[in-house]
Amino acid sequence: MATKKEKKTRIAAVGDIHVRETDNGKWKDYFAKASEEADVLLLCGDLTDTGRTAEAEVLVEELKSCSIPVVAVLGNHDYERDNQKAIRKILMKQNVHMLDGDSIVIGDVGFAGVKGFGGGFDNAMLGMFGEPMIKQFVQEAVDEALKLDGALSRIDSDNVDVKKIAVLHYAPIKATVLGEPEQIFPYLGSSRLAEPINRREVIAAFHGHAHIGTLAGETSKGVKVFNVSKPILVKEGYDPAFFIFEV
Repeated sequence: MATKKEKKTRIAAVGDIHVRETDNGKWKDYFAKASEEADVLLLCGDLTDTGRTAEAEVLVEELKSCSIPVVAVLGNHDYERDNQKAIRKILMKQNVHMLDGDSIVIGDVGFAGVKGFGGGFDNAMLGMFGEPMIKQFVQEAVDEALKLDGALSRIDSDNVDVKKIAVLHYAPIKATVLGEPEQIFPYLGSSRLAEPINRREVIAAFHGHAHIGTLAGETSKGVKVFNVSKPILVKEGYDPAFFIFEV
């Protein structure tokens, strides 16, 4: 007797779209095309260009052409004017699943998301020692990793046989920021984010932020990591510029 073929979930992922106030009409075809080619759209931070609520309002209008679920995290640009809470609310009104230590299950795939933070990678990772401001910087990275761990844990506790995807803005590994100036690696991500990704048996992680980094890499445990910053996807020849991943 033939076994029933398992249905794949197609994920379209992109980061760093940097929507501007003058972008009316620019993204409608893009989001419509993503809806044709995928079942879920991931937006990996820097949704707005300068953190203005007016930019978020333009984005929600453009997203009306998107007919699939949208899962998103904020990026550092979205925090620029301290409007991150308002931006989050604006996007949630368009039924965007905004993740900040939260999770959402769509079909048989669970998505856990945080913005993440910097701090560096591997043996060069910044330690919590010295001046209070250094400790505060490191604590932010620790807190983001703990939020990601909690979100992944809730997927496991509330569901059976759900495949897990991590959605980030900052990078969890060094491999996907290679190409950027080495001096700024500490501001592009942190290995602290990789720990819960490895331990919770995540299928893949997606991030942006490093515009001239590297598309793909792996954690120390072999979890696939993709830097889907839009400039990288354009450079790699993706047209339209979103990355398709099947789970």
